[in-house]
Amino acid sequence: MITLIIAVFIIGYIFITIEHSIHINKTATALLIGVICWSLYAFGSVDSHQVGEELSHHLASIAEIAFFLLGAMTIVELIDAHQGFDVITERIHTKDTRTLLWIISILTFFLSAVLDNLTTAIVMVSLLRKIIRDTDMRRFFAGIVIIAANAGGAWSPLGDVTTTMLWIGGQVSAVNIMKMLILPSLVSLIVPLVYLSFRLKGSLEPPKPRKKDIDETITTFERNTMFFTGIGMLLFVPIFKTVTHLPPYMGVLLALGTVWVVSEILHSKKDEEDRKPFTAAHALSKIDTSSILFFMGILLAIGVLEATHTLSGLAAWMNDTIGNLDAIVFIIGIASAVIDNVPLVAASMGMYDLATYPQDHRIWEFLAYCAGTGGSMLIIGSAAGVAVMGMENISFFWYLKRISLLALLGYVAGALVYVIF
Repeated sequence: MITLIIAVFIIGYIFITIEHSIHINKTATALLIGVICWSLYAFGSVDSHQVGEELSHHLASIAEIAFFLLGAMTIVELIDAHQGFDVITERIHTKDTRTLLWIISILTFFLSAVLDNLTTAIVMVSLLRKIIRDTDMRRFFAGIVIIAANAGGAWSPLGDVTTTMLWIGGQVSAVNIMKMLILPSLVSLIVPLVYLSFRLKGSLEPPKPRKKDIDETITTFERNTMFFTGIGMLLFVPIFKTVTHLPPYMGVLLALGTVWVVSEILHSKKDEEDRKPFTAAHALSKIDTSSILFFMGILLAIGVLEATHTLSGLAAWMNDTIGNLDAIVFIIGIASAVIDNVPLVAASMGMYDLATYPQDHRIWEFLAYCAGTGGSMLIIGSAAGVAVMGMENISFFWYLKRISLLALLGYVAGALVYVIF
């Protein structure tokens, strides 16, 4: 039965990669994979009650991510409806391709460490829509944003879910992980940027300005209020998590509720028709729900592989076959581009105990780097990649041809810096 589950996962994964050739939406495929794999697991199990409990356990963690996505996307849409990102775009005056690429990438890198790579990717792609008119060039910049967001999230305990897992589990401490990984993570971004600095040239054409009648409905006060409230509440999410020890999605829901109330107060004196474009209900109708469902389907399928101990078995086999810890962790990072890094890190945490490898041991630090940045090599290898994939309609093979090699170069360079220094 396990063999059949693995076969369904692989076949479904292939269908996702050739989405544009077979004209079947990746979300539909992902949902089918998730449901079919769990159904096969239930049919092959003698204890259906246990399968149900395992499904509920995985669904709880998946729902946390889904609610986080839903809240973050809605906040970004609300800021965008009020033209809040103009606060940033008005201060970016360069049209030079290389200069803009460096500005966007470095901004993404540090913002990702403060927020998280998923929220930062959503914010930065929304910002790119204000700056770049050409669709293909904007997708290219969005691909680099994925690399920058994942690199920025890897060195911060709040920037990437896998680093957060290791931090909460006691494998790493906050100050040490930032000190040890900021240089390798920065190198994993700088190397692709240096390479592109010799390849890119010319200037960018800005997008067409918004219609004048829409511009006139938003005052500078309303724009600034929504921008600083939205960004401020997103920045508050990790603080809320640290103080209350509640899951991050609770902080995002608090942030959404606050931004929602502020938007209602700002437009309380307008009639229903004028208020509609600036309401949270309208923002909810504009977010890319299919990308959230795609993410849920993929994580459901991964959950079966974890429940059947396929992932932990793979980790144990690697330990027996390869032996070298650095090599194993490096391969885990590459595998995280194909398989979600959360169960991979979870399996690794279960395989290596703290008694043998205490807090801040190099295996945990290197695992945080590799799992965080390795997902950039494929667009479906990270939450940030999946979100951008949906927002900009980027195909799997387009990313593979244009971005994957750059991400690999950065990943290897950062890994070498960590191992050497």
